[in-house]
Amino acid sequence: MSTAQSARARARIEITAAIKDEARRQLAAEGAARLSLRAVARELGMVSSALYRYFPSRDDLLTALIIDAYDSLGESAEAAHEPADDPFERWITVCEAVRGWALDHPHEYALIYGTPVPGYTAPAATVPAAARVGLLLIGIARDAHRDPELARPPLADELRPEAERMAADLAPDLPPAVVTALVAAWAQLYGLVGFELFGQFNRVVEDRETFFRHAVGQLARGVGLVPASS
Repeated sequence: MSTAQSARARARIEITAAIKDEARRQLAAEGAARLSLRAVARELGMVSSALYRYFPSRDDLLTALIIDAYDSLGESAEAAHEPADDPFERWITVCEAVRGWALDHPHEYALIYGTPVPGYTAPAATVPAAARVGLLLIGIARDAHRDPELARPPLADELRPEAERMAADLAPDLPPAVVTALVAAWAQLYGLVGFELFGQFNRVVEDRETFFRHAVGQLARGVGLVPASS
């Protein structure tokens, strides 16, 4: 690559980062539904036509922000995860990392787990980043359930066809009952974080850190992960 090409590539990276930084400021101030490419361009001193060379539409910019948020959350969870620990403690650690990231990045959390943006449908390109935390939790359950003596969650007969379908799609090597419990726990984890972040725990839960650890511990037990000392 020539010097001129390298300079152009660096400039593109820097301008793309500046656009996304300004868009995140708008998310914090106005919310995702009011994100505007024209407003971003104005704040950066750019003409709209120049910004469109980086992000052809508002939806393209939203998609980039969503992928960045999912990746940042996934990186935090993966960095906190200690594969050598007991599966129960690994689960707790990952869940606490999700909560910690959300408290540090409330507007980005709202973008990916809050109210859907009117008129926007997330494309398939967001799926790999969105799956990172879920795959981490599946991996913890997979390691734990290598123990044949580990108790498996119950599974109602009427749910078995759906459980088998989910297992085939998400983790064919895990029992359908475990996959069903994992999907429920995944949803409840983000429900716990969302209730805290969006104020539903106000005047209800005071010691939220202790409450959260207890709650996600119950989720781990529901998936069949019990402490090694149990």
